[in-house]
Amino acid sequence: MHIHILGICGTFMGGLAALAREAGHRVTGCDAGVYPPMSDQLRALGIDLIEGFGADQLAIKPDMFVVGNTVSRSRTEAGVAKFPLIEAILDAGAPYTSGPQWLSEHVLQGRHVLAVAGTHGKTTTTAMLTWILECAGLQPGFLVGGVPLNFGVSARLGAPTLPALRGSLPPEGADSPRGGPAGNRTPTLPAVRGSLPPEGADFSWGSPFFVIEADEYDTAFFDKRSKFVHYRPRTAVLNNLEFDHADIFDNLADIERQFHHLVRTVPGSGRIVVNGLEESLARVLHRGCWSTVRSFGSAASDFSALGEPDDFAVLQAGQPVARVQWALGGVHNQLNALAAIAAAEHVGVSPADAALALASFQNVKRRMEMRARIVLNSAPNAAPVTIYDDFAHHPTAIRTTVNGLRRHVGRARILAVFEPRSNTMKLGTMKAQLPWSLEEVDLAFCHGGGLGWDANEALLPMGARAQVAPTIDALAVQVASQVRPGDHILCMSNGGFGGVHDKIATLLRAG
Repeated sequence: MHIHILGICGTFMGGLAALAREAGHRVTGCDAGVYPPMSDQLRALGIDLIEGFGADQLAIKPDMFVVGNTVSRSRTEAGVAKFPLIEAILDAGAPYTSGPQWLSEHVLQGRHVLAVAGTHGKTTTTAMLTWILECAGLQPGFLVGGVPLNFGVSARLGAPTLPALRGSLPPEGADSPRGGPAGNRTPTLPAVRGSLPPEGADFSWGSPFFVIEADEYDTAFFDKRSKFVHYRPRTAVLNNLEFDHADIFDNLADIERQFHHLVRTVPGSGRIVVNGLEESLARVLHRGCWSTVRSFGSAASDFSALGEPDDFAVLQAGQPVARVQWALGGVHNQLNALAAIAAAEHVGVSPADAALALASFQNVKRRMEMRARIVLNSAPNAAPVTIYDDFAHHPTAIRTTVNGLRRHVGRARILAVFEPRSNTMKLGTMKAQLPWSLEEVDLAFCHGGGLGWDANEALLPMGARAQVAPTIDALAVQVASQVRPGDHILCMSNGGFGGVHDKIATLLRAG
């Protein structure tokens, strides 16, 4: 079929576009404010993009319009529709559906879905779990809200059936021929072989696997349920849960209710992997649970960790069963790893084999991604300045990201550069938490433009350690003027941030 995707450059809708193209459908789409990495991925796939949401796109006459949740019926103060195309679709009675619904009907049917939900860490944990299954030879399909570096794309369909894959497994001890797209050799994991249930077993083992990032944000302007209720997972990860998305949820209880809707969709033969440190998730399960539960995180959980985040033992029921040694840091990534290991065990991958896979996990673009390392002209023999890019935008995510970097760099200076860009942050709902989230940084620089609240006032508890700029250019100048040799500059935003990383780097190179 020919589908035309409204809001195609979002991480979810862009991934859906890639899946549809791989499945043989003709894909076109439209959006506004395009920025990498999704724009690069779509262009590489040869997908035609139209700027804006003009009503003239109705003339394309696709078999189906697939509507992203950025599209609404909202109007300007003058009463003009902000999305004329959706008004034209409704007036014409043209066929339309939501992205999650289209995905459910055309991709997820007949697959064992492993869904990763949570306020934080969804993208990273989804990428970890996918890589574990890939290394186990299971060739999962996936849709990640970012670009996993091990794969180089945000989505793929994966193997069509598991039984066909059984027969294609290489001999014991041989190198797997299925290296990751980024050039990684996939280790052979004999334990997975032995753990596969017999052919025809009463479970979903005859089904191919699909790993998906399960977002609690609403589905579309005409479907206000959370996206993840469409996915019908057999394995569901509840990574963490706190208040977010203040533009659509009134309080934490509202979000807990949506998470319980997800729990209701997991079959009795399925598994729910839950963070044992989260009281909010305990409340969710207390509402009712009909599936097997495995916990992680706390000392009393089914899966726990012993050691530093970059080198730790994995304990199952209190007994060491694996060791993770990898390049990632931060307690948040340690917890993400435990969640992925517990989910992978549900489909037959042992914790030891999962830990082996994580040793070659390369993280996701815009997750503590190093963008530049610069030697200052004024100090050519001194330590370089390092610039990072990260997706963190919620105060808790900012705090955990900063903590992970602090553990890595020790006493070196950290300069945090951030913009409160998400809908929740723009509303100012969590502005009081910003000083707490930035406790471990030496200096903080905030882009205050476009906010309905005073960033200077919110950051007042930080005193001289915090500065606010009205524009991206002014922000870059502020940062560059304060940089010393050996500094670590951490840029955090859930958008393109106006290319602030390159602006700072240009100023530093110019001296």
